[in-house]
Amino acid sequence: MTRSGKPDIGILLLLADQEFVRELRAHLTAQGYDDQGRSDGFVFRTLGAGPTTISGLAERLEITKQGAGQIVDDMERRGYVERRPDPSDARARLLHLTERGTAALSAARKFHQSYERRVRGRFGDQAIDTLREVLAEMAGEGQIDTPHFRALMF
Repeated sequence: MTRSGKPDIGILLLLADQEFVRELRAHLTAQGYDDQGRSDGFVFRTLGAGPTTISGLAERLEITKQGAGQIVDDMERRGYVERRPDPSDARARLLHLTERGTAALSAARKFHQSYERRVRGRFGDQAIDTLREVLAEMAGEGQIDTPHFRALMF
């Protein structure tokens, strides 16, 4: 609590994020995607923008190639990602979403859209547009405009 007796904004942001993720996971579970890992959403969004290599994924996620490889191995085992030869470089393998991966990404995007419609209906367009502006300002233009986050926007 702050001196005014109101909850700390950092705690409220954390709790709001946790509730959003809880609702997203419940939605995905109901759609048959109950085996989602913590990093899956970032990988789905990155590969949804187009195929990339393990190195490219690691760079976008700002993790090591080994870490990206472990995530991909796990997602491949669960049927979300596959590796295919790069047509322009016989030595390279490109990561692609499988049909299941594309469907899971689509289910998550539908949830995001539905969630925003719901909060807009409850709080109004002006409040949500203002919230979006505040959050964007808090995140910082430099942060939002990185390739890492640009890949997550769509």
